[in-house]
Amino acid sequence: MDAARFVALIGMFAVHIMPLETRDGQPTLTELVAGGRSAALFGVLAGVGVALSTGGTRRPDAGRAHLAAAAGLAVRGLLIGLLGVLLVAMGTPVLVILPFYGVLFVLAGALVRLTPRVLAAAAVVACLLTPVISFLLRPGPLPDGPLEPTISMVTAPGELLSILFLTGTYPVLTWITFLLAGMAIGRCDLRPRSAAIRLLVGGVVLAVVGKVSSLVLLAAGGAAAIGEDRLGQLPLGVTPTDTWWWLAVDSSHSGTPFFLAGSIGTSMAVLGAMLLLARWSERLARVPAVVGSMPLTMYTLQLLVLDAADPAPGFRWLLVFVVGAVVLGVGLRLTGQQGPLEAVVSGASRAACRAVAGTARPRHRIGSHLKGL
Repeated sequence: MDAARFVALIGMFAVHIMPLETRDGQPTLTELVAGGRSAALFGVLAGVGVALSTGGTRRPDAGRAHLAAAAGLAVRGLLIGLLGVLLVAMGTPVLVILPFYGVLFVLAGALVRLTPRVLAAAAVVACLLTPVISFLLRPGPLPDGPLEPTISMVTAPGELLSILFLTGTYPVLTWITFLLAGMAIGRCDLRPRSAAIRLLVGGVVLAVVGKVSSLVLLAAGGAAAIGEDRLGQLPLGVTPTDTWWWLAVDSSHSGTPFFLAGSIGTSMAVLGAMLLLARWSERLARVPAVVGSMPLTMYTLQLLVLDAADPAPGFRWLLVFVVGAVVLGVGLRLTGQQGPLEAVVSGASRAACRAVAGTARPRHRIGSHLKGL
């Protein structure tokens, strides 16, 4: 799982550093491969981590054990969300995902007792219906306000909730699909080779079906109804609402059923591939896993460096970020340390879990698989 997080980190670095459009306005290879999908991979892996940290194939018992798990996840979500709001306040040069992820962790506490089948069914329903609900709740022109929450919105809870759940860059209403899918995966036994193969093959099939279905619908009339010149001008997080054909689009951060399904597919494929890699050669997976075990620290440092250095887009800076992440991650591991932000968040989460559990210690270890994100 940590090796899969490393893949998500590389994709995130690429999206934040490499050009996403050519001079004539066409998407670059970086945008086509990693645009939106690296963030979605983090979302799916967050769901897998929630499931693993709360018992894996064994769900927490009802009562105090469930409350303890929910408390640990709530504390984790609140700390991640607070860090995200602070990064927004600092004026970092990219849109910050952490406040939205924080909400997802808080909501996950209510879902940890659901079975894999229920979680999978809920993910399918969310994939199909939440984009429609979002479409119906956003009549009229697209909002031209902020795309991420700020500290000042504490005095405007309505605006804060609207951005977090509906109109922001990573709206929780639709992005909870990734959490549900990840939790369904994490509640399954991932140790057999067959599980990794099913994830890899099933993920590739789902991604291809999602992309091809979108292309067919757009060719059948969607592109004409939307307008060819508007297809490449989607805002982040949501689509316009002037025609239902927008829901046939599959582009990064569009929040449509095809984007959600395709991104879940690519996330499944990456996780399956990393599971197979670890079985084939643990040594090859070791360094990526070390770096991927510190995603919150790596994410935050990346934003701070981008803010301070303001690098020109290009492969050279991408290489600097990747090498820097590997050196830092391996260096911390060699000294017996975990990521500093992961240590703070995991420690607070475990403390909350123990406090609620009381004398009946939970059988799971909150935080052992979450690693901060």
